Amino acid sequence: MTALPQLIEEDIQQMDSVLRELLVRGELKLVVLADKAGFRLAAQGECEGVDVTTLSALASNTFNATQAIAGMLEEPQFNSIYQQGQKYNLLVQSVDENTVLIIVFGADVNVGLVKYYVGPASQALARQLLTARDRAPGEGLDLAMLNVSSADEFFKRKGA
Repeated sequence: MTALPQLIEEDIQQMDSVLRELLVRGELKLVVLADKAGFRLAAQGECEGVDVTTLSALASNTFNATQAIAGMLEEPQFNSIYQQGQKYNLLVQSVDENTVLIIVFGADVNVGLVKYYVGPASQALARQLLTARDRAPGEGLDLAMLNVSSADEFFKRKGA
């Protein structure tokens, strides 16, 4: 796994726009873009009482565990995991080699509808991350190596 590209305000704005559109179209409660170490990069929506930072870490690590299972089965990778509950469902979808999309939606929303909208959103996010990578090839940021409890300080808008 390579490091995340250096993200600028434009990147975050574009990612926020994609997440907002996905939130509305997919009838979602919460959507989070996180790196595979579990650090939240962008989020839209909310779930009452849910700590998004902890959710990002747990969901990302669950996805990583699923990838280890894929390796044991000689499967190149599983591109998503789905958890079904009584109140909420959770879908974790790979965006690229460094990031995952964490989607929380009501149990009454059809997972097929969610997946229908997640595919194009994942592709748009991957393109934006590639644009950021192409802007400064070879430079990046590995949030896990920083040993911080939250990446929020690194992704604040100027003047915020």
